[in-house]
Amino acid sequence: MIEISNVSHNIDGAPILSDVSLTIPRGGITALIGPNGAGKSTLLSLIARLVRLQSGVITVDGADVTTTPTDTLARKLSILRQDNSVAARLTVADLVGFGRYPHHKGRPAPEDHALVDHALEMMGLTQLRDRFLDELSGGQRQRAYVAMVLAQDTDYVLLDEPLNNLDMKHAREMMERLKAAASQGKSFVIVVHDINFAAAYADLIVALKDGRVHSLGTPAEIVTRPKLGEVFDLDIVVETVGGHPLALHQIAPPPQTGT
Repeated sequence: MIEISNVSHNIDGAPILSDVSLTIPRGGITALIGPNGAGKSTLLSLIARLVRLQSGVITVDGADVTTTPTDTLARKLSILRQDNSVAARLTVADLVGFGRYPHHKGRPAPEDHALVDHALEMMGLTQLRDRFLDELSGGQRQRAYVAMVLAQDTDYVLLDEPLNNLDMKHAREMMERLKAAASQGKSFVIVVHDINFAAAYADLIVALKDGRVHSLGTPAEIVTRPKLGEVFDLDIVVETVGGHPLALHQIAPPPQTGT
């Protein structure tokens, strides 16, 4: 499990996270939701040690992220950030192969090639493996980045907005593939802006607001009209469809009339 204890973080004196404590269970999908500026991406970066921890403690299966050797942490935990930029003339297979570097250190073995092939298949990219990145659509590139992280074959996978640039079909396919991988023992922590994907696929939802944990629980506990109203400062009608809560955030609810 990932344990976060009393973590605070400031940028240029402005508080981004304030005394955050929570436990992210091993296995399944944990979704981080909340308005812009709530600290979701910063929290992922601190867990992955991409940003220096200023205060508090974060451990992954008991290993302190501030002191664990980089190679060891990279074999335990992988992350995809929002801002990804690599050489455009890389092929998809080359990019995904980078995910194996912490393991083979430049000398890939048959197991590494097999895991790259598996990641490409999971993201529906097998037919595009030899295509250059600058020849792909935005959605195809996003799937390639996710495949690169999956090829790293870590127990924990952190994804910051993995649905960026994906249309409805591929966004749903992405979540279905992550759910399938989670059912086989992977642990995903994802930042999502579309709370309906969190409601449909997450096992645990953590709602952040103003740099603090506002609430956490199952989708049925978090995706409710009162909770979402508090988190997003927006009146959102919630219906139940197919056993999942569905937030109708795209339209304003009709005005309530008194008796």
